[in-house]
Amino acid sequence: MPNNNDSNASKDISKVSQSVLQIVQKLIVELDPDALSSNPIHLTSNLDEDLSFDSLTRAELLTRIESHFHTSLPEHALSTIETPQDIVDAILKSVPTDDAALPIEPIEHIHLETVEGQPTDVTTLQQLLDWHVDNHPHRPHLYVFQNADQVAEINYQKLKHEALKIAAGLVEHGIEPGDCVAIMLPTSNEYFYSFFGILYARAIPVPIYPPARIQQIEDHLNRHANILNNAQAKLLITVTEAKSLAHLLKLQVQTITAVVTASELQQARSPFDAGDAESSDIAFLQYTSGSTGVPKGVMLTHANLLANIRAMGKVVGATSNDVFVSWLPVYHDMGLIGAWLGSLYHAMPLVIMSPLQFLTKPQRWLWAVHRYRGTLSPAPNFAYELCVARVKESDLEGLDLSSWRLSWNGAEPVSPQSIKNFTDKYAKYGFKPEAMSPVYGLAESSVGLTFPVNVRTPRVEYFQREALSHLGRAIVTEEKDNNAIPVIGLGFPLPGHQIRIVDDLGKELPEGEEGELEFKGPSATQGYYRNPEKTKILYHDDWLVTGDRAFTIGGELFLTGRTKDIIIKAGRNIYPHELEQAVANITGVRKGCVAAFGGHDRRSGTEKLVLLAESRETDQDQINEIKKQINALALSLLGSPADDIVIGPPHTIPKTSSGKIRRSACKELYEQGKLGKRQRAVWLQAIHLAVAGVRPQLRKYTRTLLDVGFAAYAWLGIGLLAPVVWLLVALLPNKAGCWKVTQLGARALIRFTGAKCSIQGLDNLPSQSQSSILVANHCSYLDGLVIIATTGLKCRFVAKRELLNNPFSRIFLTKLGAEFVERFDVEQSVVDAKNLFEGVKEKQPLVIFPEGTLYRMAGLHQFHMGAFIAAANSGIPVTPITLCGTRSKLRGSSLFPRRGNISVTIGKALYPDGSDWQAALSLRDKARNDILSHCGEPDMAHGSMK
Repeated sequence: MPNNNDSNASKDISKVSQSVLQIVQKLIVELDPDALSSNPIHLTSNLDEDLSFDSLTRAELLTRIESHFHTSLPEHALSTIETPQDIVDAILKSVPTDDAALPIEPIEHIHLETVEGQPTDVTTLQQLLDWHVDNHPHRPHLYVFQNADQVAEINYQKLKHEALKIAAGLVEHGIEPGDCVAIMLPTSNEYFYSFFGILYARAIPVPIYPPARIQQIEDHLNRHANILNNAQAKLLITVTEAKSLAHLLKLQVQTITAVVTASELQQARSPFDAGDAESSDIAFLQYTSGSTGVPKGVMLTHANLLANIRAMGKVVGATSNDVFVSWLPVYHDMGLIGAWLGSLYHAMPLVIMSPLQFLTKPQRWLWAVHRYRGTLSPAPNFAYELCVARVKESDLEGLDLSSWRLSWNGAEPVSPQSIKNFTDKYAKYGFKPEAMSPVYGLAESSVGLTFPVNVRTPRVEYFQREALSHLGRAIVTEEKDNNAIPVIGLGFPLPGHQIRIVDDLGKELPEGEEGELEFKGPSATQGYYRNPEKTKILYHDDWLVTGDRAFTIGGELFLTGRTKDIIIKAGRNIYPHELEQAVANITGVRKGCVAAFGGHDRRSGTEKLVLLAESRETDQDQINEIKKQINALALSLLGSPADDIVIGPPHTIPKTSSGKIRRSACKELYEQGKLGKRQRAVWLQAIHLAVAGVRPQLRKYTRTLLDVGFAAYAWLGIGLLAPVVWLLVALLPNKAGCWKVTQLGARALIRFTGAKCSIQGLDNLPSQSQSSILVANHCSYLDGLVIIATTGLKCRFVAKRELLNNPFSRIFLTKLGAEFVERFDVEQSVVDAKNLFEGVKEKQPLVIFPEGTLYRMAGLHQFHMGAFIAAANSGIPVTPITLCGTRSKLRGSSLFPRRGNISVTIGKALYPDGSDWQAALSLRDKARNDILSHCGEPDMAHGSMK
C-alpha cells in the first residue's frame, strides 16, 4: 500500500512547484507579455540562459517568492538559485515564519554595563583586542547573522581564541611576518577569526570579495589574479568549494603556496611566537574599487587605522552604550573599518548581516535596528533609496527606529532627494531627520575624512548655476531659483586632518571657489603597495590628491563631482531641447516642427543660436509676435535671446520618412541660404552615374576589390588615428581634454571612411549637466564611437569589467570616466548596479546598452532591467537612442569593416510614472518600442529565450 505520508508530501511539493511556476510566469509576462506564448516555463528552466533574468530581476523574483510563501530563503539564494526547481527545494528546506524579516520585539540583553576607560594607549589592532580580553573577555562583541533567523554571538575572548588557532595554522604553512594572506570569505564567523588570525601571525590581511556563485569560482579567481599578484599573496583562505581550483590559481599567482579553509588552519597544534607588531606595520591592504582598473592596494598601518577610528569616534560621540548595526561588506573600508574596527575600539556590540541579506530584503536592516535598538548604522546612498522603493508599508508594521541616532550616508555621491525620500517615509516609524548625516571619505584616508561636527538636519545649499559652471564660484541663491544647483554639505575635516582646494596650477583657492580637493592627516595612507608610479601621482607635495572637485563654505566641504566628470563647453551650457519644447507650445507654431541649432556667424566667426520654426501664419504682425514670444522663452530658459529666428512655411524643416527632424540638414540649409528650397541628392546622382558605366560582368570582381580596398583603407585610418588618440588621452591630465580628443578622433574616423552619419532628434538629447540615462541598441563595437561623435555629450559609459584586463582599453576607457560592472558574479553585479545607478543623480548623462552584449545577427534583443529600475527609483528620464548601420559596418564577430552610412535617431525623453517595479517595466517597454520602431530590425526577445 502506498504510504500516506509520502503521498501527502508529493502533493505538497506539487503545490509548491505549481505556485513557484505561476510566480515565475507572472514575472515573465510583466517583462514580456508575449514570451509565454512561444516559450513554456519548466522547473528546470534556467533563470539566466532560458528566461534571461538579470540580477535585479532575480532579486525581484525572490522577494515575491518570500512574500508569497511567508518564508525567508537562504542567505545566498540570490546567487545560488539557477532554476525554479532550486527555488522549490529552498522553500521546502526553509522554516515558515509570519515575519520573514526579523522578530518584531526588541531584545534587551544587548545593553551592557558601560565600559570604563578606552584603549587610548594601544598602538596596534592586536593590542586593541588584547585590551578587551584583559578587561571584559566575556562581553559580547559580534552578533553575526548566520542566515535570516539565526544569529551567533561572539565575545572578545572567543574571537581571540579562534584567531590564535588560525595564526598557528598560518605559521605551520610557512607564513612569516610581512607576508600577504588573502581572505575570500563571506560575512561570517570565519572571516573575523581569519582577519585577526593573520594579524596575530604578523602577516598582512588582503580582503577580497567572495564569489557569489560557486559555479563561477574559476572566473572569479581569474579576475582576482591581478590583485593577488600585486600583493604577492602566499596563502588564500576561502570556502571549501574553491579548494579544488588551487592548482589553477597557483598557475596564475606564482606566490600562492596553498588554498585553505579557516577550519583547516584551526587544526594546528604547534605553539608559535610571531613577536609584537609595530604601529608602523601595514595592518591590511585595501584594494580600491576605483575606475582605473590597475590594482591599487592602499597601505594602511595600525597607526593610520587607530587615528581614523579615534577621530571618527570623537566626532560622533561613540561610547560602549552604542549598538552598531551593519550589512556593509567587511572586505571594503566602510564595513571593515567604519563598522567592525570602529565597534571593536569603542566596545560597542556590532550586529552584522551579509550584503545579500540586505539586498534581497532591505527591511531586514531596519528590523535589525529595531530589534537590537541600534544607535549607529551607516550605508551608501543607494541603500536609502532601496528602502524607499523596495520596502512595502505592510513590511513595517510595528517598526520602531527611534533608537537610531546617527545614520551616515557616504561611500558614494549623496543625493538630497534620496535623503528627503527616506526621511519622509520613515519619520512615522521614529526616524529623526537629524539622524541622517552625509559624510565624505576615501580609502586613501582609511575611511573617513569629513563629518558634521554637530547633530543637525542635512545641510543642502543652493548655488547659482551660471556662476558655478562658468566661473567656478559658489554663490548662494534661493531654492526657488530655477537655475539653482543643490549641493549637500559633507561636514568638516576630522580632528587632526586638513583639506584644501587648489586650482589647476596647484595653488590653494579661497572659500567659495571650486577646484581640486586635497587632504592630509594621520589617517592618510603611505601609498599603494608595490606601485611606486601610482603612489607618486597620489601625492602633491605633502598633500594627497583625491581626484574630486569641491569647494568649501565656512570650512565645510561641498563636493561637486569627480575631476574627470567636470566639463564646461565653450564656457557655457546651452539646452536647445528645452527651448524647442517650449516654442512648440506657442500658438501658431506647428507641433513637432521646431529646430534649434548652432549656426556659423561669418562676421564674428563664432557660433550663434538659430531657432527655426514652422508656421501657417502669413500675417507679418502675427509672425513678429511669434518671434517675440520665442525670444522671451529663450531669455527665460537660456539667459540670452536667440541670435536668429526663422519662421518658415510648412515643410521647411527637413525630416526623415519617420518624421524625425534632421537638425544637421537644417543647419546646412540655413548656412547655404536654401531653407524652403527642394534639395537635390547630389551624392546619389554621382553614385548613380559612377556605377552606370560599369559593365555587369565586372561588378562582382569590382565589389570584392572595393570591399578589400575599403577594409584596408579603414584599417589604415584606424592605424593612423587610434594610436594618436589613445596616446593623447593617456597623457592628457584632465577629462575635458580627453573627451575633446576622443570626439575629434571619432568624427575624423567617420569622415575618413566616407560614412555619412545622419542624426535625427538631436534636440531630444539631455543637456550635459542634466541627470539622465541614455539607452541604445547594441549592434557593433562602433556604437560607443558613434554616440561620442554625434551627440557631443561627455557621457559616462557603462562597460563590462573584463575590459579592465586589457591595458589599452582600461587606460582609454577609464580616462573617459567609464563605469565598469560585473557580469558574472551575481552578488557583485547587484552591488555594482546599485552603486552605479545611484550615480545617475550626478549631473552627467549615463549611457547604457540594455541588451547587455552585442550579437552578429540583426535583431533587437531583450532589455535588462537595471537602467529602468534606476530611472524609476530616481525619477530620472530615459532617452532612447536608435543606432542603424553600425552592425553592417563592423559586425561583432568580424574585423572586416564595410562601407555604409550610419543613422542615429534620438527619441524623446521618457519619464517614469512611479517608482515601483511596474513603473520600471513600463519605462523599459516604452524605450524598447521606440528603438524597435526605428532600428528596422526584427524583435529577437522571444528568440533569445529559445
